[in-house]
Amino acid sequence: MSSIGKLMKQAARMQQQMEQVQSQLAARTVEATSGGGAVKVVAKCDGTLASIKIDPQALNPADAQLLEDMVITAANQALTQAKEISNTEMGKVTAGFNLPGLT
Repeated sequence: MSSIGKLMKQAARMQQQMEQVQSQLAARTVEATSGGGAVKVVAKCDGTLASIKIDPQALNPADAQLLEDMVITAANQALTQAKEISNTEMGKVTAGFNLPGLT
């Protein structure tokens, strides 16, 4: 088999593995909290938010800015964790196959 044929076969196998990993990442979640647990955010490892829970005791109209900051903090933490997991898992699939845009 020619080296182009081997490369094409390897690329097809890697694409199949990437699709499988992406599907698994869409189902995997991480959780982050802020404000001592007043805000809890769950993110999927595909980079989307799954849920945001706010403790009713944190709902004080006078502290709206604080609550907004806690939501942003927890969301960013969850999304950062999700991205790290995604990068690690996708890196396992693309390891040794240096093509721009795949890592």
